[in-house]
Amino acid sequence: MDELDKKQTEEKVDWNIRPYLAIGLISFLVIVGSIAFFFLIYRYHGFTKILDKVMVILQPITIGLVLAYLINPVVNFEERFLLPFAQQRMKSLEKARRVVRGVSVAGALLFVALVIGILLQMVIPELYKSINGMIGTMPRQVNSFMDWISDYVDNDSEISGYLEIGLTKGTEFFENWARTEFLPQTKNIVAGVTTGVIGVVKILFNVIIGIIISIYVLMSKEVFIGQSKKVVYAMFSGKKANAIIHTVHKSNEIFGGFISGKILDSLIIGILCFICLYFMKMPYSVLVSVIVGVTNVIPFFGPYLGAVPSTILIMLANPIQGLYFVIFILVLQQIDGNIIGPKILGDSTGLSSFWVVFAILMGGGLFGIPGMIIGVPLFAVIFYILRRALNYIIQKKQLPLDSKNYIWAEKLDIENNHLVDYQPEDDYSGSKHKAPEDKVQKLSRKLKKNRKKK
Repeated sequence: MDELDKKQTEEKVDWNIRPYLAIGLISFLVIVGSIAFFFLIYRYHGFTKILDKVMVILQPITIGLVLAYLINPVVNFEERFLLPFAQQRMKSLEKARRVVRGVSVAGALLFVALVIGILLQMVIPELYKSINGMIGTMPRQVNSFMDWISDYVDNDSEISGYLEIGLTKGTEFFENWARTEFLPQTKNIVAGVTTGVIGVVKILFNVIIGIIISIYVLMSKEVFIGQSKKVVYAMFSGKKANAIIHTVHKSNEIFGGFISGKILDSLIIGILCFICLYFMKMPYSVLVSVIVGVTNVIPFFGPYLGAVPSTILIMLANPIQGLYFVIFILVLQQIDGNIIGPKILGDSTGLSSFWVVFAILMGGGLFGIPGMIIGVPLFAVIFYILRRALNYIIQKKQLPLDSKNYIWAEKLDIENNHLVDYQPEDDYSGSKHKAPEDKVQKLSRKLKKNRKKK
């Protein structure tokens, strides 16, 4: 009896409440912090107004940084060819680099302006021609439709009465709407148009400032890179700083490879679309090809977003050709998704099809069309960081990195630190888990041998 009391006393002494209090306190602080963060973002309007104002102020800088990032590959391409040529004719290497950098930046901006100008030159006349053609053919189509209705109505007096009543009520509704809704709102419409014009002017002004900022960034990009790395090494330890810089390099590789590859892929798809539509004698071939090529930049959903307005345009001119276009665009996107896209992009993101769709929907829901474009590479970077962190933890625990090793894992043998697979049973029909196929085959062979012996 004394031994039993002594044992119970030792168990009470060994039990310590401090770790449980620490876990409870940390959990409480995390919950309180999450609630406070939620109300700060979604309930505190002053904070959101300040954030919106800061975003508006920084819009030119954002445009400049994005433009600099997009045309930086063009600048690097030009520098590789111009720098050896300039070094042969200039004594100072530093001077040669400055001159080549200036020429390369100017050439890249001119190249972008030329591409935009060509696209506008292709689209605007074609768009004007399309609208003009629709205006010209619309009365004829309306008259033919009305003639068909008249012929049909003349043969059925009951439908004629219903149609007359419907037209009368529709006319009364339109007159009341124009008198009570439209006319009082004309002041707001004019104010909205004025605000829209002012907004367009502001955007153009921000674009001009953004171009100037992009020039400064590209001319001094090495200085900005050096300053950024200096800050990282000053704020973090050497190991953490190396990990951060490596992650930034990998992020740049993912973003750059995806965006440049997607632009090249969209250009090829637009050219192929124009060639095929030209030989198929489709209407609006230039305009439709530009729409298909531009929307193809959006992964997965882009081709279908571009196909919808293109199909409507072609069907208004010729319904049968619109049907042919739908079949053609499905074939073209299969070729792009299975042949052209993988050859150009390769596995630049490292994401499966499920995560690609997830990233597009999440990015589009949060940031609209721009979010759909950058959602895939951004999520690929997040996925890469999480995978590295997970692999680091798994390596510290000395467990296998390949996910295939965990498919049939039932538990972890803590003493030997290795995964234990599902053990096959005699009857799999009543088992909760299905064993691997190779184990099933082995078991069936053993049963057959036992039957033969009997």
